Amino acid sequence: MFQTIARTIPRDPDFPERCWWIDVRTRLLDGSFYDGLSYEFHQETRGEGGQYVPIAERRPSVRTGLLRTVVDDSVSLLFDEDHWPALETAEADIEARGQLAALARQMRLNEIMMAAATIGAVGSVCLHLRILGGARGLRPFVKVMNTMYLTPEWDPAAPDTLIKVTECYKVTGDELRQRGYTVDDGALGERFWFERVWDDMAETWYLPWKLGETDPARIRQVDDAPGRTVRHELGFVPMVWIKDLPGCDEIDGTSTLTMEAVETIIQIDYLLSQCGRGLKYSQDPLLLIKEPAGGDGPFIRSASNAITVDAQGDARLLEINGSAASAVIDYCKALREIALESLHGNRANPDRLAAATSGRAMEMMNLALIWLAGRKRITYGDGGLLVLLEMIARASEKLPLSLAGGTARTIRLTGPLTLRWPAWYAPTAQDRVQMATALQTHIASGTLSVETAVKTIASDYAIEDVPAELAAIRSDSQNQKASG
Repeated sequence: MFQTIARTIPRDPDFPERCWWIDVRTRLLDGSFYDGLSYEFHQETRGEGGQYVPIAERRPSVRTGLLRTVVDDSVSLLFDEDHWPALETAEADIEARGQLAALARQMRLNEIMMAAATIGAVGSVCLHLRILGGARGLRPFVKVMNTMYLTPEWDPAAPDTLIKVTECYKVTGDELRQRGYTVDDGALGERFWFERVWDDMAETWYLPWKLGETDPARIRQVDDAPGRTVRHELGFVPMVWIKDLPGCDEIDGTSTLTMEAVETIIQIDYLLSQCGRGLKYSQDPLLLIKEPAGGDGPFIRSASNAITVDAQGDARLLEINGSAASAVIDYCKALREIALESLHGNRANPDRLAAATSGRAMEMMNLALIWLAGRKRITYGDGGLLVLLEMIARASEKLPLSLAGGTARTIRLTGPLTLRWPAWYAPTAQDRVQMATALQTHIASGTLSVETAVKTIASDYAIEDVPAELAAIRSDSQNQKASG
């Protein structure tokens, strides 16, 4: 069924195959996958002759949205308010860590990373870093970009370092005019190539050229108009390329949207749509009259209207047995379990939770989803968020950034920057008591430092600055001794 519907999505031979696949997965994610089908599900015939419309050519009336649900669940375990990681650095970089944390709050970086992890579920996503000016001074701005028309080029000597990123796609003359280009009226319906390239020194725009153009003087001519080509001279490509999950190739990672799950979910959508259609029929059963029958004129079906038939005749209602709908629903539930297992989604049923459950128990119930989010912590955390923050620090060495208060600062990192992730699920009161007892025992026996203990519970008690918390603990201890 997937291949049949996917053929309705146009594929441009001028682009590599990955562009089409990203388009298909994006449509699966945002719910527009079925939009290329011409008929609604209730349209069973077409044309004057009443030709039957196959189910595969109709848009299902029920859409489960299971793919987006699993993606949203995994993204929430990555970057929502309760799962945002804390930054950790060496003692010498405490000031830089505070500056980066302040910038992350100003930029609403958790919102940006949630958008990146959602868009990137199709295989890859790109974060474009820009340094904006204005009354508030220089500040970083990050744009999340779909990679459908982006092509990265890596340094052969350092395969994890970008040399450049190229964006190239087709536009109409009318679209170019709306963007401020001068286009003749006769060329508004024509198609043009639009291209720009980011490298370690500049963001270069090229003048659009017509499809099929062969004159070298008209192809890839730099566009020097204000607001287009910009020289940033940062010394690195201001883009972070993130692969969704490990694997696949050097451009795209393995997509969260597995084909096995996609096929199963399409089956569920059509089964539930057909089941709904059958239930509607059961509410309006078909009347069958066997000739000869009495009565003249049109018959009105009503509880107050009776039919008179001949001794040879008969009349009955053709009804649908409701057990078929129940069987379909049970089958769809089984398919849903299979799809969630393939996607590593959450299969726990909240209706079965009779009381508060510990964080560890919740982890065991949602183990597959946690495994999925755990792999994404590597790609979007270490391979995305950390790289972006280090890039912002490098950019500030050339373009000092304004923090809260308007002071321009250079962020200097002398050591590595790491992430400290919180627990998957908030602990219950009993969990907190058990954790406090265990930490106290370790501290008393000398097998654990107070600093490590504070780091362990930092996410549970909203402790953002561990050194400041340790200083407050020492101060409280000294005050207690002085008063005692």
